[in-house]
Amino acid sequence: MSGEERGLSSRKIYDGRILSLRVDEIETASGRKSVREVVEHHTAVGVLALTESGSVLLVRQFRYAVGKETLEICAGLTEEGEDLREAAEREMQEELGFFPGSLREIGRFYASPGFCTEFLVLFIAEDLRESQLPQDDDECVNTVEVPVSEVPALLAGGTVTDSKTFAALSWFMAWKGLKPIEM
Repeated sequence: MSGEERGLSSRKIYDGRILSLRVDEIETASGRKSVREVVEHHTAVGVLALTESGSVLLVRQFRYAVGKETLEICAGLTEEGEDLREAAEREMQEELGFFPGSLREIGRFYASPGFCTEFLVLFIAEDLRESQLPQDDDECVNTVEVPVSEVPALLAGGTVTDSKTFAALSWFMAWKGLKPIEM
């Protein structure tokens, strides 16, 4: 049994700038009726930027939803009709002040598929050259350079609490053969 669910009705209850919320009535594979609340969210990109010295560039910013500063990879939403690579290059210039000489996709995943359609595409950027675009009006981000040797401690110590950053840095550790720190 695949467990597939069939939509019976859908009602949009909020339509905002970056997300919409809908409530769907569904029928489960077993024939039961239920309700699903779905956050519709634009596709986003995230970039793990590596310096020539081998450090990773992260951004520190206050996140109102969780009420604290977070340490994250450079990231943002794609604009209407924008190519994923172009979105990654734009975000790097806005948040980090760099343009990638090399940009390679490293993964794709849903942020939280139980209730949200947000799809993330992660890249690794190398051969950086300075190139600054203005930050978005509602953003205030600061670049943080982290030596590669400190990445395992960031993950093990709970410093990184953002899922896309955790995924990108975990991928990076596996790629570089870095050993996780015992918790």
